[in-house]
Amino acid sequence: MLTAAHCLVAPRSRAFVQPGTIHVLLGYDRGAARGHARAIAYRTGPGFDPARGGPASSDWAILTLDAPLGTPDRILPLLPATPAPRAPLMLGGYQQDRPEVILADTACRLIGRSSDGPRTMLIHDCAGTRGSSGAPLLSRGPDSAWAIAGIASRVAGAAALGAAVPAAAIRP
Repeated sequence: MLTAAHCLVAPRSRAFVQPGTIHVLLGYDRGAARGHARAIAYRTGPGFDPARGGPASSDWAILTLDAPLGTPDRILPLLPATPAPRAPLMLGGYQQDRPEVILADTACRLIGRSSDGPRTMLIHDCAGTRGSSGAPLLSRGPDSAWAIAGIASRVAGAAALGAAVPAAAIRP
């Protein structure tokens, strides 16, 4: 499973949480879920420091789960290349406004790229609040099916604006 590395940082200690404390709920909605698994390990982007964060383009993590969730046909691929500017996107996540249901902006776009040293971040106009970071930023792939363009790292909250780590920067 893919998420943002900063989602694995304990707020008080500014250290990574232990893998076994991470629970993943498939299809969570108002207290019910279709599946449950626990993380048994995870790997974060190179150079990500839980105490200081950054570099921003390393704000990703791959969780290894103790049980499979979903079916193989429901796993979205990572896009190997960055979508073109103005490409349609979609961002959905469990935001602080409504943490019991998934909220999605289904009509947003890639508005540009920013540099983080030699690395690039995707800048989008998807609406989101605290809690949507770690969610997949979706785009249509070459076959027109949805694929992961990036992982949400930051959202503006007060405006429809955010940054995502490009899928091409994530090393499975």
